[in-house]
Amino acid sequence: MLTREFYFDLPEELIAQVPSDRRGDDRLLLLDRDTGVFEDTMMRDFPSLIPDNSVLVVNNSRVRKARTYAVTENGGSVEFLFLEENEDHTWVCMCNRNKKQKEGRVYTFMDSDGNVVEKAVLTHKNDDGSVILSFDHFLSEDFFTACGHVPLPPYIKREDTFADENRYQTVYSKNLGSVASPTAGLHFTPEILEEIRKRGIEIHEVTLHVGPGTFLPVRSENVEDHHMHYERYTVSEETAAALNEAKRNGKQIVAVGTTSVRTLESASDDTGVIKAGTGRTNIFIRPGYEWKVVDSLLTNFHTPESTLLMLVSALAGKDHIMSAYEHAIKERYRFFSYGDAMFIRRK
Repeated sequence: MLTREFYFDLPEELIAQVPSDRRGDDRLLLLDRDTGVFEDTMMRDFPSLIPDNSVLVVNNSRVRKARTYAVTENGGSVEFLFLEENEDHTWVCMCNRNKKQKEGRVYTFMDSDGNVVEKAVLTHKNDDGSVILSFDHFLSEDFFTACGHVPLPPYIKREDTFADENRYQTVYSKNLGSVASPTAGLHFTPEILEEIRKRGIEIHEVTLHVGPGTFLPVRSENVEDHHMHYERYTVSEETAAALNEAKRNGKQIVAVGTTSVRTLESASDDTGVIKAGTGRTNIFIRPGYEWKVVDSLLTNFHTPESTLLMLVSALAGKDHIMSAYEHAIKERYRFFSYGDAMFIRRK
């Protein structure tokens, strides 16, 4: 399967640069995953669109202000994205101008007033393009509060603002650790969640800390040659038990976002039984994947040739997805992180 098979032409003006004026005031494209029939609706309709006898699963990860800037000894500026802390308190990071960075180089991080907050040494460059930064002590969250920025994706062509600190988080976020938002969840308001519960639909939480495995582009010509980065996830005993019971009773599992999908499919065995615990996953879901847990999916519109577009194509079929995307472009839906949503539903 070729990566270019998942290309589509998207007008740049359809890439949402800001969220909707009010959270939840977004359009929703309803797609039947079996027939390919789609319908224009609104996010406010979502509670009524969830099939009866379903449970909803959300990712409660919270976004860290993980994008930082550092100054080198010669005065150059380098942008770092802090991905994950190692056991020895070094950090795995992505950085711009990666090829120009050298092992042993010292970087100085400053707050918005120009005060020095931390210094770090680049101790290793990894084969996957990431680097290791070493600090001389444990790095607390105060560092990110002082030096960090909301890690908006590069297709949002503006600097982050104070408003993003709220709107780039889901209303149910709680476990800090993501470097990108699980954006399907951005559409929910407390009122929408309450409407879902009033229907008797249980809402359960998992955690997957979003890292480069979710958002890095596919650079290989063949889809099968792409390798995903690992991301850490957690499924509680309570959630695993509730979802396994739901499946035994014939209930449908409705996932909110591709990160919830990847968590559930990674945490299950070959029979679809979900195991509680913490793990790391580099699962790459693409057409031909045999689904074990997830039946329906609320998701945003994804970038061309991305692993996320391949994931939704695995769920609904590539032809159905491409047809729905063509319609969304024609009808001027807003795309990507701050854009509109799609509900891929199995009746």
